[in-house]
Amino acid sequence: MKTIKYPQTSQWPSLCTRPTFDISELESTVKDILDDVRERGNAALLEMGKKFDGVELDGLEVNLKEHSFEIDEKLAEAIKTAKKNIETFHLSQKENVLKVETMKGVSCWRKSVAIQNVGLYIPGGSAPLFSTLLMLAIPAKIAGCKNIVVCTPPSSGFDANTPPLEKGVEAVEYLNSVIGWTCQLLGIEKIYLTGGAQAVAAMTFGTASIPKVDKVFGPGNQYVTAAKQLAQNYGVAIDMPAGPSEVLVIADDSAYPEFVAADLLSQAEHGPDSQVVLVSDSEKLISEVDAEVQKQVDALPRKGIALKAQKNSQSILVKDLNEAVAFSNYYAPEHLIIATENAEELGEQVTIAGSVFLGNWSCESAGDYASGTNHTLPTNGYARNYSGVSLDSFVKKITFQKLSKKGIQNLGPAIEKMAEAEQLQAHKNAVSLRLKEIEKRP
Repeated sequence: MKTIKYPQTSQWPSLCTRPTFDISELESTVKDILDDVRERGNAALLEMGKKFDGVELDGLEVNLKEHSFEIDEKLAEAIKTAKKNIETFHLSQKENVLKVETMKGVSCWRKSVAIQNVGLYIPGGSAPLFSTLLMLAIPAKIAGCKNIVVCTPPSSGFDANTPPLEKGVEAVEYLNSVIGWTCQLLGIEKIYLTGGAQAVAAMTFGTASIPKVDKVFGPGNQYVTAAKQLAQNYGVAIDMPAGPSEVLVIADDSAYPEFVAADLLSQAEHGPDSQVVLVSDSEKLISEVDAEVQKQVDALPRKGIALKAQKNSQSILVKDLNEAVAFSNYYAPEHLIIATENAEELGEQVTIAGSVFLGNWSCESAGDYASGTNHTLPTNGYARNYSGVSLDSFVKKITFQKLSKKGIQNLGPAIEKMAEAEQLQAHKNAVSLRLKEIEKRP
């Protein structure tokens, strides 16, 4: 990682540039994929599975009620622990309906109602992310979403550890067993083996096998991100335009260099287009972390990926920790780790971040897997205007109001006057007729 010493604020924009392509460069390719799936449905998905994933499937659907999956016993217990914590945190986000009388006879309230049809994209490939399944399906279930559609790429390197059955044999052989087991733990009955932009297209338009949804969730590569953004043109909502993973670590001399290095590498190993940033007021710490990174990266199975990500990454030496937080707020990180002596105090200055981890013992991996917070977070600077996934992401907020006779009498004159000023006579009439009726029949 290269080190930049005491950069001026004028340099911050260039230092905050992400290693991503302009989405507009991908739009033509991705739009072609969306159009193909829209026109040819399952046939297009099966062809793309062969082209992009190198597998030939007879069908896309795996009926999970017809299969059993075996996974490591300790992993199963770990997943159950994560499930419990994620449920606990997201259940705490449920809101009670609160009725407010804004004036005598005028009552208003707001109610959360589940989005009926949601699509969950679970990244696959070299590292199928069963943790993302937990992060998305659990709040969807708590919210009460009626139809939960799950898509994940076929993974030819994995075996479902289940004897052949007459239905879905070909598809289930390409389903990662941990994802299959986790689906069953969460009460998901079907999963569809298609990935990338084509999976987003399938959930956007619907096919003979895959239902159309109202909102698409889940992280992915730049093609998935571009597809999600284009899906909005067809009336489908998305959680956020999440792309390659990133972390920014603020550390001082009280930090453990080996911890900081491990945290940086935990994001670097996600993909070659990931970005990790260290900001510190200690040149000594930066040097020690750099040495630890070089030492730890050699032992990683995904060393090649992590090394490529390091080319996009940097260490920044600042004059003090207040400047470090200011730089972080400008960068708008997906993950922010504050490994300093006064971490909580500095945390109060954070105004822009996806998720914050305070202190030397709060590794970002905790949020990725099992602390309870959601790991589906805004990247590429979108933390400026997006929140991470939460229970709110799976509901709509509907407002209600009820006016009594006394209420329309109290509020009516104000409405009449405002409607008249805006020259909306029908609006005024809707009130005036009611007031006249009350005068006739009090």
